[in-house]
Order: sequence, then structure tokens, then C-alpha cells
Amino acid sequence: MASLMPETARKVFTAETLRSAAKQSERLHVVPLRLRRAIKRFLREQEKPNMKRNVLSLSESFNNIKDVNSMLSTSTSKELVEDPLKSKDQSKRWKIETSYGDTGLKYRDDETVAYVASRMPAVYSACQRILREVRRRLPGFAPTRVLDFGSGTGSVMWAMREVWPRSLERINLVEPSKSMQRAGQSLLLGLKDLPLIKSYDNIQALTQNLDKSEREHDLVMASYVLGEVPSLKDRITIVRQLWDLTRDVLVLVEPGTPQGFSIISQMRSHILWMEKRKCRKSHDSSVEAPKDRETRKSGAFVVAPCAHDGACPLESTGTYCHFVQRLERTTSQRAYKRSKGEPLRGFEDEKFCFVVLRRGQRPRQWPLDGMKFDTLKEQQAKRNPEDLEVDYDDQFESEAEEEMLDEEDQVSYNSDVPETDAGDRDEELEEEEVEESPADLGSGWGRIIFSPMRRGRQVLMDVCRATNRDGSEGAFERVVITQNKNPTLHQQAKRSFWGDLWPFSGKDLEDGSTLQQEEPKSLKPL
Repeated sequence: MASLMPETARKVFTAETLRSAAKQSERLHVVPLRLRRAIKRFLREQEKPNMKRNVLSLSESFNNIKDVNSMLSTSTSKELVEDPLKSKDQSKRWKIETSYGDTGLKYRDDETVAYVASRMPAVYSACQRILREVRRRLPGFAPTRVLDFGSGTGSVMWAMREVWPRSLERINLVEPSKSMQRAGQSLLLGLKDLPLIKSYDNIQALTQNLDKSEREHDLVMASYVLGEVPSLKDRITIVRQLWDLTRDVLVLVEPGTPQGFSIISQMRSHILWMEKRKCRKSHDSSVEAPKDRETRKSGAFVVAPCAHDGACPLESTGTYCHFVQRLERTTSQRAYKRSKGEPLRGFEDEKFCFVVLRRGQRPRQWPLDGMKFDTLKEQQAKRNPEDLEVDYDDQFESEAEEEMLDEEDQVSYNSDVPETDAGDRDEELEEEEVEESPADLGSGWGRIIFSPMRRGRQVLMDVCRATNRDGSEGAFERVVITQNKNPTLHQQAKRSFWGDLWPFSGKDLEDGSTLQQEEPKSLKPL
């Protein structure tokens, strides 16, 4: 695969399309009305007592799993990643037998209802944010067959229907909890134009019930599930199985904690290492590849969030790569979640770590190659004096509009829209798609890690970027954008947020002439 976009694509970038392509984060997400209605209907039918206590108990269970994961020794983790077939007795002590293999939590009815009320909207919002980026970074990618491992109550499936509503034909769900399966089915009642949905208790049941030609999926996703497998060896086994079931794209998502980052980093390193080893063996050996592997693309690369396929520069630095999606709380979340002595906010921030891997070779494109930006002096020289005139009539009109807005109720939230089943469901029209500029997968797109800092005419950003053209290595750098040197990119930097992309040119590898760069004194966030 040489490239996902034609060679001329990088020359059509303008300041506006560049800014649109770089914008990946979403400031505030509102859970779709149809999902909020489904959750409210499900909770009304269950009528479980002590809901607040159940929600608190579920949160404590997640914390216990996090404590177990943190007890895995670093040395054992390193050895298993480098050689996952090597047996280690130390990794077996955390085993808890379930249908997954080894997992730390079984969802029963009370836990399932508490999960739907408190966690499902946040998990949905994070997954929807990730899948939206996959769509923008892979413009021609439209999955038809999908596998959702650890599907739970169907958060990923709801997100996929929002991102690819027309292409989905079949979704296979793997979920050992019967309570979770029943909840997921109940939430889908009344929805139209659903793809074919099949549920399985484990991966073995999936492979046994599908023909060999039907086992590969365009998109495989495992969200918030690997952290429930305390044994690192079993996590690697599961991810290897999921990768074998992947025809094109694999997505792994975990909570935005140091433990979640460690899991994602280990799985990312293992898949890249495994595919590099396969490529070396295929080049060194004259043996022909099996027929079922001939059509599969060789190699693997990271679609997101990394701009490269090298070792993570944040490993062993005391900080970790994660992102945040803010969402307006639903009525069920505000009803059952507890606050620490303060009024519960109308929104919450869902922190998550993720990696998106694709089969094939990384395209080599640099967004700023061939682009020229005027300096501030050059822009001022071209300025038309008429542009400096102020229309006072428009100014007074806007001030009047602001006064009218001040009189309105500022406390309401979009999530307070009545979540009843009244009305014709056909009126629930899909939101109009906003025109988005696709961001190609060249190594010239860096990732903004942590929130940028604005200091007068300077913007400081911590960016993870590639250090060579093929994207095989990367580094974590502090980039300084000044208004005098490049006002166009400075304007884009002022509008950038944590999680957005940042463009580079191939020339930045040579002398850093486009942007000022400085090595961060520490790897702590700005």
C-alpha cells in the first residue's frame, strides 16, 4: 500500500483545510438523544433498589482491578513483551477463571444496571471520539464486518452506527456476561436499519461458528476490557488472536490511567514487533506464504495517536500519553453518581488511552511540504486599508444580541432534552455531517500531548512526532510557534487543543526552519 491519498493531495492544503484536518478533539460531546432514551427506558424497566450504592460498588471494583494491574512487575512485563511465548510462573498468580480466560470482574445484574446508568455514556463518548478520528484519517475506510471484543452493553456498536451508519453489514459481539448481553439487546429495541448482530461468549465460540473465510473483520475493537485481564501473558494471547481476526484496522482502548497507558503501550509494541519479525522472515526465507495469507497486507503501522512506529518516547518518563473527552452528563448519571461534598457538575471528563493499528506500510506524506506562509511583515504589507474600518452598526447589533442571551436561562444542558419515547422515531434525523478535511497518514502529522500554553505572541506545545521520513522513530518535543515568524500557524496553534494533530514539513527534520523547537526541560505537562 503506497498511500491512502493521491500524491497531489498534499498540495491542495490551504490554511483553512490544514486547520480542519488537524482538528481531531471535540470540546464537549452530547450523547445522542436515541441512546439517552434507550438508557432511561432500560433503567425504568429494571427498577433496581440502592442504585447509588451499586454504582459506588462498581467504581470500587474498577479500582481493585487497577491495583492488581499495578502489582505486575516491570521486569516480567518487559520479558513477556519481548518473548510472549516464554512461560513465567509469576504472571499466573493473578489468574481468575472466567469465560474470557483470565479476568478480574464478572458482571451480574446489579453491576450491569449500574454500568448502564453510570459508565456507558462516558465509554460511548470516548469510543465515538476515537472512531471519528479513524474515519477522518482513513477517508476511504468504511467497515462492513466488525468485531467488538468485550462488547458489554454495546457502547462501541452505538458509536459505530453514528460514525458509519450506512456501511455496516455485520457486527460480531464477544461478551461472556449473559447479563451484559441481555442489557445490550434491550437497549437496541425499537431501532431501525440495524446490521446483522451476532453474540458469542468467547473467541473460541466465534471461530467455531464462522467459516474460515468469514473470520476476518474490517475493524476489530477491544474497549475497556484488557485491563480486566490481570495476567499480561493472557492479554498478549488475546491481542494476538484479535490481530489474526483483523483484516484491516485494530483499535484498543483503555482508561486514561498509568495502568491503561502501560497496557496500550505493551500491546502496541508487541504487534509492531511481531509484524516486523514476520517481514524479516519472509524476506530471508524463500518459502512461499500460505494461500490464506497471500491477500493480507504485510507489516503494520500506527494510525493514531502516534505519528511514528518507534518506541514510545514517554515510557519510563514519569508521565503517560492519554486524552480527555468531555461529555454532558445524562439524567441517569446526574441522578446516581455521587460527588465529594460539592454539587455534581453538568459534565464529566472521560480520560482514555488508545491505539489504532492498520495492516500495511505507512504512507509518506508531509502536510507542509510545498506550502509557503507569509510572515507578519509580509501580511501587513499586503493589508488593504479598507480592512481596518470598523462597522459600528454591526457592533451595536451584536451587543444587543448578547444582552438578549444574558436574559436566557444559562443553567440548562442539552442532555436535559426530554428522554421520553413519545413522538415518531422517524423524526430522529441524523445530524448533518460537518465538512471535514481528511488528515493523511504521513509521518508529518504530530500529536499534541497535554494542553498547549499561550504566552502573548507565543504558543508552546508538547508534540509527539516522527524524527525521520519513514516514521520508524519518534520523539517528544516542545514546539514554540511565534506570531512574527508564522502568523498563519500561530493562529492555528491558538485554536489547537489537547489531542489535535500538528503539521510538519520534511524540512523540519533537517534544520527546523519552519518552527522554533526546544527540548523540554522535563516531560511534565505544560
